[in-house]
Amino acid sequence: MNGLQGKTAIVTGGSSGIGQAIAVRLGNEGVDVAINFVGALEGAEATREAIEAGVRACVDEVNSCPASSRAIVVEADVSDEAAVQRMFKEVRAEFGSVDLLVNNAGIQIAQDSDQLDTDAFDRVLAVNLRGSFLCAREQIRHLLDEDRSGAIVNISSVHQLIPKPKFLAYSVSKGGMQNLTRTLALEYAGRRIRVNGIGPGATVTPINRSWIDDPVKRELVTAHIPMNRAGDAEEMAAAAAFLLSEEAAYITGQTLFVDGGLTLFADFRGTWSSE
Repeated sequence: MNGLQGKTAIVTGGSSGIGQAIAVRLGNEGVDVAINFVGALEGAEATREAIEAGVRACVDEVNSCPASSRAIVVEADVSDEAAVQRMFKEVRAEFGSVDLLVNNAGIQIAQDSDQLDTDAFDRVLAVNLRGSFLCAREQIRHLLDEDRSGAIVNISSVHQLIPKPKFLAYSVSKGGMQNLTRTLALEYAGRRIRVNGIGPGATVTPINRSWIDDPVKRELVTAHIPMNRAGDAEEMAAAAAFLLSEEAAYITGQTLFVDGGLTLFADFRGTWSSE
């Protein structure tokens, strides 16, 4: 991709899945990458070790990229303002500047909406939406201070458009992500800062193994996708690399749905009107 070689980036939530794939893809494009992660919210040691192992594997892969990219690890809870500021300070100290930001960190909690705990609702919005705002604000401040151009990609979801019952907080957070993207893009377009989003559909990642490995559940998912398959993390990473690159220099404020046509509503492929 034009314009990525020699850049620096922060990818939040880079321990596995889409975030890890994006970090590796950027490394292959010659970008120095800071891989952000946070330990398990409950502090479970086994889970934390698994997360850290994923980050180490990602770092090793980026460092082995033929483009001679560097990777570092920065631990920070993106919903914590002080932690975000500390993360950017650490990355700037190591890389000198931050050209690119990928807001990928996110969580979801399944629960009937009438039973959804207030703290759970707040926590999902804190990580998914507040965290993206805090990181974007810090990145924009950095670029404005140095009078430099830059790009931000927010990893949203098809559920910024399609309601997801039992995942109210997640759907609300991704709906907010759409307006976060559009508002920042409009506000800073004249300052050479582009802000776009990606809306992944069903994606094969380690967190989805419960339905990926179950033929019945997998069919329930893919039946709603016009292309009849789930995507993979590398396809999401390719879209992110494009939007961050100079190939997308005239694109801002957009959400690119990488979803196999899911947002086309496959259930309406047949004639359903009264004609």
